[in-house]
Amino acid sequence: MSGADGMASGQAGDGSFNSERPARVPVLAVLILGITQIVGYGTMYYSFSILAPDMGKSFGWPLNWVFGALSIALLAGGFASPFVGRWLDRFGAGKVMMAGSAISALSLVAAALAPNGIAFLAGLTAIELAANFVQYGAAFALLVRIEPRAGQLSITYLTLMAGFASTIFWPITTTLHEHFGWREVYLIFAAMNLLICMPLHGSLIWADRTQARRADEDEADAPVPVIGSLPPAHRRTGLILMVLGLSLQSMITASILVHMVPLLSGVGLGKTAALVSTLFGPAQVASRFTNMILGRNLSAERLAVLSSSFMTVAVMILMALAPNLIAAIIFAIVYGFGSGLFSIASGTLPLTLFGSEGYGTLQGKVLSARLIASALAPFAFLVLIETFGHAGALLVVSLMGIGAIACYLAVHRLGNHAPAQALHL
Repeated sequence: MSGADGMASGQAGDGSFNSERPARVPVLAVLILGITQIVGYGTMYYSFSILAPDMGKSFGWPLNWVFGALSIALLAGGFASPFVGRWLDRFGAGKVMMAGSAISALSLVAAALAPNGIAFLAGLTAIELAANFVQYGAAFALLVRIEPRAGQLSITYLTLMAGFASTIFWPITTTLHEHFGWREVYLIFAAMNLLICMPLHGSLIWADRTQARRADEDEADAPVPVIGSLPPAHRRTGLILMVLGLSLQSMITASILVHMVPLLSGVGLGKTAALVSTLFGPAQVASRFTNMILGRNLSAERLAVLSSSFMTVAVMILMALAPNLIAAIIFAIVYGFGSGLFSIASGTLPLTLFGSEGYGTLQGKVLSARLIASALAPFAFLVLIETFGHAGALLVVSLMGIGAIACYLAVHRLGNHAPAQALHL
């Protein structure tokens, strides 16, 4: 039995069932985090591509330098992620996220007031460091801490809400930028993190305190930890395979998302590339909604395989059939579907395989590898395009997707060798 199957059934480690206290999704926490994730990703991630040309003009940089600065900042964020993961477990995710909102606001202000390129790079790096405190990794850790057995469903609900970040903040950023420069927009975004996200994250500190109190008092209704599906003998191998699979898929995601419009233009779609790209966001949300309704009994390993398969097939379709418009539309939809599922799988796979104990620390380590891979991927993909052309670059991406699928299948086989275990009561 996989960990996800155990979570769905509520089965105890001794084969009995806990019918007294079913796992429940912490709806209020999910709603609060949904709002903060939309604001956090919208202000610190999705806005960047719109504001980047104006940023380059401010410092006399070509556009590729601006995105190079973002890659450096993402690398720094990746190296810092393991430390943040340990703080999440030690101090509680609510406190860390509240502090992170303040740091995010200060970082946006620092970037906005940067007098030169070096200062801007420092501010941008601070933004990516702050993102570790407030974005998915921290939010997932908080939800798992509140109710481990409902972790997979809670993460699904949260990613469904947060999936609207690009839909909401691309037009918000564009509208603001029509009236203000990028510096003023960043100052507005700093205020949003301070006045919206910080109080909301502060309100979630009660969740950590309640969990800690229940654990100390050993109450009957204390959160029931999830025991991972991997036995101790296979955990090191499983961790390596999981991190490799998630990192490969993160590279695919970063490569395609950053270059989606120029990629579609480059394979022959011309001016319709931007229009086709808009299908990605709705498809991403649709996949999360579909998983929420139909995928409750789908194990995290299978979800990871499914997400990578969708993305790989989408890239192959584009590679084989471009510049056919219908093929490009199918690519955007199928790729968006896979990307939406990947957001869920990246949070639930570590929980299923390794359990809820120390989940924040583990997520920090996994996120570190993923961020480093994501930082390098856009530049590497551009080099591949320049060296081998669009078809060659897409072929390499397809092979990476196949590699990720192989890693997930190998992890699944490791778990199948384990004795049936799910929850420790």
